[in-house]
Amino acid sequence: MGVDPGLTRCGIGVVDADAGRRVELTAVGVVRTPADRDHAHRLLAIETGIEEWVRTYRPDAMAVERVFTQHNLHSVTGTSQAAGIAMLVAARHSIPVVLHTPSEVKAAITGNGRADKAQVGAMVARICRLSEPPKPADAADAVALAICHVWRGPATNRYAEAVAAAQSHKQRASWTSIKKKQGTV
Repeated sequence: MGVDPGLTRCGIGVVDADAGRRVELTAVGVVRTPADRDHAHRLLAIETGIEEWVRTYRPDAMAVERVFTQHNLHSVTGTSQAAGIAMLVAARHSIPVVLHTPSEVKAAITGNGRADKAQVGAMVARICRLSEPPKPADAADAVALAICHVWRGPATNRYAEAVAAAQSHKQRASWTSIKKKQGTV
């Protein structure tokens, strides 16, 4: 399941894939919240919507867009909160979560990390054998996130496991060094 977080439109895409990287679109849509509604209730509506998608489709993993900005901090706040809500719902159901940057998703889908939304949508349609891209663009982006995770997930997981193992080894070595200095080892 891919989640393109947003406070007004939170895109959600569910794909099914086989070992040969063939991808089928299972479901796509958006959770919408009205801009004139109280902020807390908008977040609650996003949580309720994502919860419904998770209960309906029971995904094996959730790919969420990593939120990043250098400019518009006002809009990124709501987007970050929506991303957190998605991760919370995934954690509630013991679904592993992976964060992918927009450029990582674009590169995985189009081969170009700077592709525009139209290019991403067109490639999502082509990969999923659709007559046209899912609409709105937030929905197509969510499907792109899911596809990116299917295609890159195993490598990402191996990398994360290697980093965790290295950190664990480093912590054990550091702990042993401290104990030796204290004369307790």
